[in-house]
Amino acid sequence: MIVEQVWTGNAYRNFNYLVACPETGDALAIDPLDFNKCLAAAEKHGWTITQILNTHEHGDHTGGNKGMVKATGAKIVAHANAKNRIPNMDRGVGAGDIIKVGETVDLECLDTPGHTMSHICLLSKTDQPALFSGDTLFNAGAGNCHNGGHPNELYETFANQLEKLPEDTLIYPGHDYLINNLRFTLDREPDNSVARQMIDQYESQDPANALVTTLAREREMNTFFRLDSPSVIARLQEDFPEIGDSPDAKTVFLKLRELRNKW
Repeated sequence: MIVEQVWTGNAYRNFNYLVACPETGDALAIDPLDFNKCLAAAEKHGWTITQILNTHEHGDHTGGNKGMVKATGAKIVAHANAKNRIPNMDRGVGAGDIIKVGETVDLECLDTPGHTMSHICLLSKTDQPALFSGDTLFNAGAGNCHNGGHPNELYETFANQLEKLPEDTLIYPGHDYLINNLRFTLDREPDNSVARQMIDQYESQDPANALVTTLAREREMNTFFRLDSPSVIARLQEDFPEIGDSPDAKTVFLKLRELRNKW
């Protein structure tokens, strides 16, 4: 499996992705909003884009579909429940379905509600696992739930799916929000030395050559994975004294998401 991360450079800081089979040159375009950049990347490598995967229905992830289909004839794949919100969808998928790219790439669909209720993440079935997480999981952060989602479902997705992935899983998110999310981590956990070091190291990084984190690293500096941290809980009590001294993980997650909405 070959992964090309395509930096759009737009105001929303979108990442698009091409996932290619090294044997056949077939490629899957994930959320190809900037379809021209995706087409240029495919042409550079000699790949043929045959499928489009929309992680969810928001326009900054589906907005390039029409242009990509016109240029390539690629088939549009997305969550089965998004069929009325994503025009001209060719295949609806759900949990456990496999998207094949060429002869060598199998991507498992994870049904990951929260940011929206029709959100798909893709997990590669390879020796080096990789997660294409859309707007569910960001580097150092979690998706919001403002436009068709719900924080309860987002917590369940984190607790019951993302937490159980292998430590070495590479994380490929839908946007570059790394530095702002790290600042939120430090606001909530001022003694998080990993987050502080990462800000120093990556504040000036070029998103066109962005850091790719692992789940192990996310667990060190993403506050939405650090629900049992004494520092996180102590800071949270300052804002929500009613949670008491031993809040459960879901309460911590939901209160963090509430704070992040206004931060």
